Amino acid sequence: MPKVLISDKLSDAAVQIFKDNGVEVDFQPSLGKDPAKLAEIIGNYDGLAIRSATKVTADLIAKADNLKVVGRAGIGVDNVDIAAASAKGIVVMNTPFGNSITTAEHAIAMMFACARMIPAADASTRAGKWEKSAFMGSEITGKTLGLIGAGNIGSVVASRAIGLKMKVIAFDPFLSSEKAESMGVTKIDDLDELLGKADFITLHLPKTEKTANILSADKIAKIKPGARLINCARGGLVDEAAVAEALKSGQLAGAAFDVFAEEPATDNVLFDAPNIVCTPHLGASTTEAQENVALQVAEQMSDYLMKGAISNALNAPSVTAEEAPILKPWIELAELLGGFAGQVTESPIKEIEIECVGAVGQLNQKPIISALTAALLKPLVGEGGVNMVSAPVVARDRGIHITETRKDAQGAFGSYMRLIVKTEQQTRSVAGTIYSDGKPRFIQIKGINLEAEPTPFMLYTTNNDTPGYIGALGTMLGELGINIATFALGRSEKAGEAIALLGVDAEVDAAALKKIGGLAQVTQAKALSF
Repeated sequence: MPKVLISDKLSDAAVQIFKDNGVEVDFQPSLGKDPAKLAEIIGNYDGLAIRSATKVTADLIAKADNLKVVGRAGIGVDNVDIAAASAKGIVVMNTPFGNSITTAEHAIAMMFACARMIPAADASTRAGKWEKSAFMGSEITGKTLGLIGAGNIGSVVASRAIGLKMKVIAFDPFLSSEKAESMGVTKIDDLDELLGKADFITLHLPKTEKTANILSADKIAKIKPGARLINCARGGLVDEAAVAEALKSGQLAGAAFDVFAEEPATDNVLFDAPNIVCTPHLGASTTEAQENVALQVAEQMSDYLMKGAISNALNAPSVTAEEAPILKPWIELAELLGGFAGQVTESPIKEIEIECVGAVGQLNQKPIISALTAALLKPLVGEGGVNMVSAPVVARDRGIHITETRKDAQGAFGSYMRLIVKTEQQTRSVAGTIYSDGKPRFIQIKGINLEAEPTPFMLYTTNNDTPGYIGALGTMLGELGINIATFALGRSEKAGEAIALLGVDAEVDAAALKKIGGLAQVTQAKALSF
């Protein structure tokens, strides 16, 4: 039974979801603030469920020998070292949809508060003043809202703003024209253009290397005079000092910030600026949102640990619960094909191509490709150097180009996969399929047909097709005390190149392999393990 540690506060209902799904739960919500204690026990768990208090550092991950998944109840994963998790094969999940509505509503509320100076007016009125003329606001209706980021939250903000009779324009490199049209917004390809047109600007971006300080001092200077700026996304997206100066000079009529570059923000340059509304990172702070993300992360982690389903992962391809059992045998076959090619390839790999023919071509290809790539690279980089999560990154870092093709059913098999590996010296291929018994088979190597059931230990040889080879190989294996479990043969043409793939009862060691390679007909001999 998989075991999950909850190190931050989650609801009782979330804990029960784990239990109902057959997952053992250890609920210790104080551990998020006790990293030393957390590090002591993390090795005992398959899953770690967190909010923002727990810091999943590289040091913690190094001690997490059994950890398979980290689930963040919420959207932000600034507190998780995703690179370290990926290197160790740990899936990192978040819940990007659980608080979308709540955060979007807060952005709209901040826009109203900023436009009508509600906090300052409230404080003035409660202080016994009656300063109607001091708080001349601005209508929302008919104004242009500029979205920087039009994803899950941005799209909700857009729909609410359109309902308020605002014109919405959006800058987002990932927003297609078709999606923009369906949202009812105008796509703007240049950020400077949006800044110059919008009366209200609101950000809805994650903080990455590309988005950090996206509104720099130079960009803020290009904002339309008298506009208002709202940031309920992430601290560090905006040059806060430049915003403070723009508020003081009057270039910005107002601003509203829920997030700050450094949090907790007990002291910030914005606090002394005029016409600003500040809240303490309340975007997701509703009872509904907190419950939703807790329940969602419990379901996601349970599905992964119990069924192999992956959803909302930041470092692994998604696999639905319905897909998982269908994909499982094909992923196993992909690992066999990759493992075979990786063990027989001796020169640097330049390119790999994965052909999926027939029904397998209709399946989710990403987990299949990740599994195949990981198995291919393991013999080259070591067992701990690559896994299904990190494989695409490792391949890219090594300059390996990956392509995939899908074809309609053809040939003797209704559905099969072929891996083609290109190196500096040669191009090699291996193909396999799933038989009706649900087990994988090798069906072709180097373009030569054969049928071989994989076994834990195998011997692969290429040889000249001459009489007496089978007898010579069998005699040699007998002398070496190697028992043959299965024996598959194939050849390209009479008296041409031939191959043999044998299942054996034990691993073929280097000394035995050298003797096999010394047979007159053998051109290559490889010991394989799966």
